[in-house]
Amino acid sequence: MKRFRVIFVSIVLGVVVATLSVGSMFYLSRYRASNEEQARLSLFAQRGLMRAQGTFNDIRSVLFTLNSLSVSPCTSEHIAVMRRLTSNTRSVDEIGYFEQGFLKCTSWGPTGERIKQTPADFVSEDGVKVTTRVLPLITKGNPLLASQYNAYNVLTVPERFSDVIVEEGIQLVIASDTGKIFSAQNAPDLHLAQKIISASHLITDSSVLYAVERSGGFVAVAIEPKRYLFQKLHEEDTLFLPIGILMAALVIGLMLFRMRNRLSPLDELIAAIKRHQLVVHYQPIIELASGRCIGAEALLRWQQPDGELLRPGLFIPLAEESDLIGDITGQVIDMVVRDLQSLLVKDHSFYVAINVSADDVKTGRGLDTIQRALADTGIGNHQILLEATERGFVDATSARLTLRRAKELGHMVAIDDFGTGYSSLSSLQRLPLDAVKIDRIFINTIGTNAPTSSVVSHIITMAKTLQLSIFAEGVETQSQADYLRQLKVEYGQGWLFSMAIPVGEFISYYLKNRELYPLESASPRDENSD
Repeated sequence: MKRFRVIFVSIVLGVVVATLSVGSMFYLSRYRASNEEQARLSLFAQRGLMRAQGTFNDIRSVLFTLNSLSVSPCTSEHIAVMRRLTSNTRSVDEIGYFEQGFLKCTSWGPTGERIKQTPADFVSEDGVKVTTRVLPLITKGNPLLASQYNAYNVLTVPERFSDVIVEEGIQLVIASDTGKIFSAQNAPDLHLAQKIISASHLITDSSVLYAVERSGGFVAVAIEPKRYLFQKLHEEDTLFLPIGILMAALVIGLMLFRMRNRLSPLDELIAAIKRHQLVVHYQPIIELASGRCIGAEALLRWQQPDGELLRPGLFIPLAEESDLIGDITGQVIDMVVRDLQSLLVKDHSFYVAINVSADDVKTGRGLDTIQRALADTGIGNHQILLEATERGFVDATSARLTLRRAKELGHMVAIDDFGTGYSSLSSLQRLPLDAVKIDRIFINTIGTNAPTSSVVSHIITMAKTLQLSIFAEGVETQSQADYLRQLKVEYGQGWLFSMAIPVGEFISYYLKNRELYPLESASPRDENSD
């Protein structure tokens, strides 16, 4: 009898332990799966945000181009220009020209109907007015999204703002940060999406998982109904029942092994560095007085297996946190040498600007990496311009030491994105700098009534007082370039001249530019040329 009780108790304990173990594993599998789904949703939200910003940038570029035209409105030449921009720009489906608030002509031709310009639902920082649902009265099609700037109106199919590939069950919403929805994928609950966008904290909803990404006035929300998550978990759970408690441990072990082998964002970045998936694109730097290309900024991109290019803002912070930034700096300078050595050796007045991290400025180790890469290449130190953001100057003592050594080696040093951080005139005076780069957010306000429109002239005055060269980032219109040229700003870069392009396209651009502007022009470091 006693033996029976021992066996019975052992069996009961075994069943309890097995049940608890399986139950714990079931709970753990749900917890881990939920976290993974959350990370996956964040990735889709980031991709949606990048697509929306890219689409809007295309629209803005067309609007600013149209506003710089000098042709007579609604002439055959004017309509032909609007039609060509419509055909050549994927994000543009129709262009309209308004006079005294009424539509006069479109990229389809003149219009006899009296169509009034629609009021805006949302206004961007640089003055582009957006109306989320406009019926195209000329083509009589589905509602489109209208973007207005001065007399021009661009119509766009809303779906272009969310035109990314998402997996089954994931819904995507693109909106302004004021809650005006531009576009959506896979029929999400728009009321819930607006509630998520306007909330200042996470919303508890038992029916969905979601992730939110915000930048530049846009919001991307990726939503997944939990029934899809539960369906996936249920399919896995049914494996445990037929094979019992002993096999459950094996199944759980295999599941955990599979989970562990799924790469985290950090693991993916480490693998990308090892596989040399980071690439450099080059944006021309133009001498505004002459139009001559005298340099280029090396801009890093992470090339995904599907060909998509991730901008550094999505992975450089992770690299800085995990001490991978030194390896990335080394790869960037190696790629610059590989791509442009022959050009740099042939033209010692030409230079390449490289961004250095706050850690590089603090420790100075980036300088050693650059020196090793340039050894025996024929490239002069003066041909590598170092750009550091204001965040790199928090430790002023270390920054001064690093910058002083950089200048002793012959490098030119510039402060990047000036005006967006916390540098003051006194702090700039204490740092051995050669140049400042005015951030694009200030360049975009030139010629507008924005509160920050006067900042550009103040920065220019400050830089000239300190005898620093001046670079303007994000120059997108001729009027901006003319304004900067009048204020004696030396150098500019932006879509007016060229976007960041692969090395082959850049070399072609450089050669064509040198044919157009053959006269010698002074680059920032000609005086230090070998």
